Formats: sequence, C-alpha cells, structure tokens
Amino acid sequence: MNKAGNGNFFEDFSLGQTLVHGTPRTVSEADQSLYIALTGARHILHSARPVAHAMGYPDRPLDDLLAFHLAFGKTVNDISLNAVANLGYADVRFLRPVFPGDTLKAESTVIGLRQNSNGESGIVWVRSTAVNQNDEEVMTWIRWVMVHKRDRARPAPQPIVPEPPAYVTLERLPIPACLDAHGFETQLTGGPWLWEDYALGERIDHPAGMTLDETDHTLATRLYQNNARLHFDAALMAGSQFGRRLVYGGHVISVCRALSFEGLENVLAIAAINGGAHANPTLAGDTLYAFTQVKASWELPGRNDIGALRLRLVGLRNLTPGELAEPIVETEGKRKYHPNVVLDLDYTVLMPRRCTP
Repeated sequence: MNKAGNGNFFEDFSLGQTLVHGTPRTVSEADQSLYIALTGARHILHSARPVAHAMGYPDRPLDDLLAFHLAFGKTVNDISLNAVANLGYADVRFLRPVFPGDTLKAESTVIGLRQNSNGESGIVWVRSTAVNQNDEEVMTWIRWVMVHKRDRARPAPQPIVPEPPAYVTLERLPIPACLDAHGFETQLTGGPWLWEDYALGERIDHPAGMTLDETDHTLATRLYQNNARLHFDAALMAGSQFGRRLVYGGHVISVCRALSFEGLENVLAIAAINGGAHANPTLAGDTLYAFTQVKASWELPGRNDIGALRLRLVGLRNLTPGELAEPIVETEGKRKYHPNVVLDLDYTVLMPRRCTP
C-alpha cells in the first residue's frame, strides 16, 4: 500500500463529496511581514497597528488576500494537486477579519463536475469554507479547476455545471462589525481620493510594474503551503505545453492588487471577490502591470463613514496599461483575451467616505 498520497484525480471526485482539509495553520506577524516583502502590499489597515486600533480593530488584520491564500492553500492537496490549471473564482466573501494568532482550517464540497472532450482531464467546481479556532466562518468561496484524469478509460460522470452568482450583491456584502472610518485622515496613505471621488466607468492606469522572479513566486507559494506540482516541479513541467513552472495565480492577484495601490490608496478592505479568470499563464521573468475600472459604487445602509466600490482589476504581462485599450480582442471572428492579459478580477472593496452628520 502506498502511504504517500498522490492527490485526487478527476475520477476521484463525486458530486456532493465533502473534503475536510488537513494541517490547520496558525497565522503570525511573520506571515504578514513576508507577504509584504514578496508583494509590496501597502494598504493601511494591514500595515499600521495604531491605525487599525483607531478604526476599531483589536489588532492589525492580515491582508485579506494573504488570509485567502493561506486558506486556499489548505485545499490544494485534496483538490488541485494534480491540476492542469486553476480556472477561476466566484462568490468569495470575506466574512470576518483574520488576525495574527488565529488558526485557520478549511473544508470543501464538490458542487460540479464536467469531463473535457479529450478524456484526459475534467473540471471540478467546489465550494470551500475557512473557519478560525472558534469555528467562526472567516471566508467562503467557489472555484473551479481543471484536473488530470488517472485513467482515460474511466467513464465520464454526468456533467453538472453550477451557475455561481454574477457578483456578491449589496445585501450579501460582509462588513466588519468593528470597522469605524469616521475621522479617517487621507495623509495616512498619501492619497486624497475617497469613495465619492470615483466615477462609474472610470479607468485608472497604475504606473508601476513588477518583474516576477523564480525565487519570489516559489517562496510566496510555499508561504501558503500550496503544494500544487505545476508551481514547483520543473522536471514535470518541462514536458508540459508551457515547458516551465507556472506562477501561482494567487501570487499574480496579490502583485496586481499591490500595484493598484497607486490611485486606490484609501481602500481599507476587500469585502468580496465576485469572479476572476487567469486569462493566460504567467511565468518567472514576466513583468506585471495593472489597471482598474470602476464597475459600481454603492452606499451602505446605515453607514456614512464607508462606501463600497465594485472594481475590475486587469493584470498585464510585459505590456503597460497605456499600450492596451481593451483586454478582450476579436481574432478570427472570436472574442478572447489579449495574449498579454493574465488576470481579470472583479472584486468589491470598502473605502472611507467624506462623512456627513
């Protein structure tokens, strides 16, 4: 009997199956510091403890994406160890802040299956939930991943393709109970723009770029305890269509969000990720750039200190925002992502307002 697990292949999944993921993770200040070192993230609540205290938090919370990647990493061994690619996310809700000292664990339920026409792989949809040491839900998400088959001869399951919500509606948007942005001072971030200053359809071309190194993306993925082979095993990936290891898509999201700081300096927290696609693979040596479009602006019932912005974050490789008018182009009569687009992320953030009595 082989005691070393080889992960699940497509035919190992069944509709309604629940997977309780191993290795709970106690998060620390060191995790936060390493995350900042690897991504350059500068958002104020995750950077300055006195500011977090002044806004009602008992401590500075972990960056929302760091918490997400750590929870996501719990699921990899059972869901995507044998992945061809992680395809997308939907209905990601950040239900409670995560603080240093919290312990995260996760479980997932299979909500959809569809074998690919080549018979060599299939797509698995799961709903995952992470809880803290008090069994309080801190985040929940849907994702879908393409997974290799072990045996091409195995019959395909009846295809079940779920329809995740297009976005997290205002009524389902989680707002941290402790958050109080009254008296927020923009000089803390160096950016003067608040919720009222963003117009529907506005596009912000973020000026900075970041070149990804092999060591950075490898260390980031290890930080999340994500052991998917396509990010680590160079010998395995040498025989793939890419010929190299792929950068974990979560690291791409984090770098692009860090790049988006300029122009969105006063974002306090991510409330939800509505959907996302890794449009093209990212490899070490690529330089990432980003731009943001404003999709919606919502007042929050009973709140005059914060509002919500629904944003579209587009990540580019080796192409500046000024060089790309639209991320989706028409080629041979078909609309598809421009080859330099690596990320298309729809997410909702919380931002201070100019408070009124």
